[in-house]
This record gives sequence, structure tokens and C-alpha cells, in this order.
Amino acid sequence: MIRNLVDYVDERLGVSPGARKLLRYIFPDHWSFLLGEIALYAFIVLVGTGVFMSLYYVPSDAEAVYRGAYEPLRGLTMTESYLSTVNLSLEVPAGLLMRQTHHWAANLMIIAIVLHLLRILLTGAFRKPREINYLVGVTLLALTVLEGFVGYSMPDDLFSGIGLVISYGVALSIPVFGADLAFLIWGAEYPGSSDFFPRLYIVHVLIVPVAIAGLIGMHMAMIMRQHHAQFPSKLATERNVVGYPMWPGYALKAGGLMFLTAAVLFLLGGLVQINPIWQWGPYEPYLASNGAQPDWYLGWLLGSLRLMPALEIQLGDLTLVPNAFWGGLVFPTITFMLMYAWPWIDRRWFGDRDKHDLLDSPRDNPRRTAIVISYFAWVLIIFIAGSIDRLYLSSTVPYEAQVWFLRIAVIVLPFVVYFATKRLCEELSAREPRPLRGWTGKVVRRTPAGGFETVELDEGVPAVDGANGRNGGPVVKEEAGAGEGARGS
Repeated sequence: MIRNLVDYVDERLGVSPGARKLLRYIFPDHWSFLLGEIALYAFIVLVGTGVFMSLYYVPSDAEAVYRGAYEPLRGLTMTESYLSTVNLSLEVPAGLLMRQTHHWAANLMIIAIVLHLLRILLTGAFRKPREINYLVGVTLLALTVLEGFVGYSMPDDLFSGIGLVISYGVALSIPVFGADLAFLIWGAEYPGSSDFFPRLYIVHVLIVPVAIAGLIGMHMAMIMRQHHAQFPSKLATERNVVGYPMWPGYALKAGGLMFLTAAVLFLLGGLVQINPIWQWGPYEPYLASNGAQPDWYLGWLLGSLRLMPALEIQLGDLTLVPNAFWGGLVFPTITFMLMYAWPWIDRRWFGDRDKHDLLDSPRDNPRRTAIVISYFAWVLIIFIAGSIDRLYLSSTVPYEAQVWFLRIAVIVLPFVVYFATKRLCEELSAREPRPLRGWTGKVVRRTPAGGFETVELDEGVPAVDGANGRNGGPVVKEEAGAGEGARGS
């Protein structure tokens, strides 16, 4: 029946050549490539759980009175946004499971993208001819953080309200047109007009997700057009691709990882509490609480606001550039501009203008690795500064002392990390074994007697069946014209 269905479709649409090419596509086999896949699978879970939640969430600031089963909130006046989210969590069957799974999936997607980006930077996968795809990946990170913040703000609880008021202050701090921009987004002075939550809703469920899905599709299309970069080994060269075909080997592995990722996220959603908004209460502009701040992945922005000295540009009694502008806008702009410009900075510093289909081991380029790690250390210090109010409550160190310590650390520590990382990479590069310079797996094949035997791989392309993709071995696929940049199928 399946064969008849395939023949029916192929006779009318002629999809056989394209499908055959797709099924023969070779994926290099290395654990670090799974980071990008985990981000994709988390996005799929986000879409599925988000569709469920959209059936119950009401994007409105209209006042309502809670009359549900949660006693501490009963009789309290709140917005429809907050009321619908509380009802989703406490009244709708499986609502809390879906909402918490959605939140965990958002966290996992951001973490996976950051780690994937770190792998790209450390191995040189951003180099020619993959600069455009790298830029798409950085844009995906920015949009994912934005999507997470918008989604976190929609329930209108105390924590999300504090996050929104911080973002409103940052928007106002933009010179010349900041007030107009804030009015355009919020529709009025804070907390905004009745159109604000519907706008958040459309941005969160339509505009940004469509943009993310489009960039993911573009990202994957460019990867398949150019092929994955791969680590060097006995078999892998600049002129071939070594790995497993899309079907059946890679598809079964990817499908298993997708279901495993979804299972872990649903287990977290069912067993580990996250963002219990019924405990925070609805947001009121006159209320605040220690620790009320945006979600963790915006800690680096909050930290930059806290570490920034009291610098403002004034003309008489007129403040031209408020203090929030430097930490809230200049710092994240510099952070992402450095990432966007990194392929060309790397090319200028190291003079490498060649095309690369083989990745570097981080230890084999000590300067690049040291620069990347020190950059992430710089961001991490500022990220830690976002939680110094919590550190103050759990320690005896004065708040001002923590601020000054981190201000000094954000300047000094990246240099310490740079030299320590560079020295470590230089020592590792001179040592053996080198785990990424050879294929360490074994090929097992069936014997005529019905048993199994291990096949040793020779240097270069082995002649055994396992090395040609049968019996579970890797596929060695020659690329015609790879030296000239062509990518055959």
C-alpha cells in the first residue's frame, strides 16, 4: 500500500529525484551536532504546547475578580491576562503540565542555541563559505531571547510586570525618539493602553514564531546546500563527507532524540515547578518585591544596568542620555554586533581567507579559543551581576561591595581567562591523544555463520562493506569539485 501511494505521488509530482537526493544526504556523526537539533526539537514542543495554551489565554487588561479554587487569590481584582493564566494553571485539565513544559522548553531552546553558537565559534564553523548561515544563527538567538521575554511578560504577574517596567525605562532612555518609541509600543504612558496585551500576544504567537521558523528553515537549507562541516579524521577530508545517510541511520537517531527531548521536557513540566505565578500575585505599578525581575536569560541585561556607573549626559537641567541607555541598549548592541562581525574579525586577525569544510579542534587554535572563552566570560560576569540582589540576601557581603567587585572583575577577569585558556590550549595541542583527530568507533558486521565480527579500518577509505554505509558503518561520500566550492549531491 505504501509503495502504491509513493508511486501515485511520484507519477504526478515527480518527487522521486529530490526525495532520493534528500534521503542520501550525509550527516557527520559527532555529539556536538546534536545541540542544534535539541534547539529545533524544543521549538517543536514550544509550538505544540503554545497552541494548547492559546485556546485558554485571554490577552486583555480588563479587570476581573478571581473566584476559583485557590484561596489566597479568591476575591482579588486582577486583569483578564492574569486570571486566564491562573485558570489555565489550576483549573484546566493538563493546563499546568502544558504551561510548565512550555516554559522549560523555552529555557532549553535558549541554552541549546547558546551552546551551539559556542561550538560554532570554537571550531571555526563560521568561516567561509558559512558566514551567512552563521549570521542566521546569531539572529535566531536574538529572536529567541525576544520571544522568551514577550512570552514571560504575557501573564501580567508581579515578576513579568517588573520586567516590563524595566524595558519601558530602557525604551524611554533612547535619545531623541525614545519617548515616541515607548508610546508606539505601549500605546500610552506605562502601564500602557488596553491594546498592549493584544499586541504582545500577536508578537508572541505569530510574528516572532513565524520569523524563527523561517530562519530555521533557511538555516537547514543552507546547511544541506553547503553540507555540514566535519571534524578531521582518517576518513574525512576537505573533499568528502563522512557520516550516516538521512535514511535510515540518521532519521532514526534524530527521531529518537526528538522523542527523548520531548519526554524530558514533559517530565520536567510535570515534576519540577517553574514560575508559579499564583504565588507572585497580579502586577500593580505600586507593588514591588525583592527578586522580582525578568526571566534568567535576561540576567545579562539586568546585570549591565546594575553595573553601569552613574553616567548621564546632561545639558543644563535637560538629560540628553539617561543612565539606562548605556546598560540597557548600548551593552546588548555591542554584544551582538561583536558576534555578527566575528567571521570578518577572525579573518582579519588570522589572515585565513580559504574555504573550510573541516573544523578545527579548539586546542589547535589557542588564540581564537582564548578570545571566544574570554568573551563569554565577560558576558557571564555581567550575567552574574543580574542576581546580586539575591546574593545579597544569602550572604553577608554588602550590596555596594558586590557591585564594585564585579565592575573590576568585568575588566580584569576576561584578560585572566584569555591567558589561562591560551596556555591550556597550547599545552593540550602538544600532547597525545587527540580525540578529535581520528574515528574511534568500530565497525561490526555479520559473519556467514550468523555471528558478529569487528572490522578494522585502514588509513583512507576502507574497502570493507561497513565503511560504505552497510552494517552500521560510516558512509564516505566524495564531493566532485569540492576544491572549487561546488557541492554535489
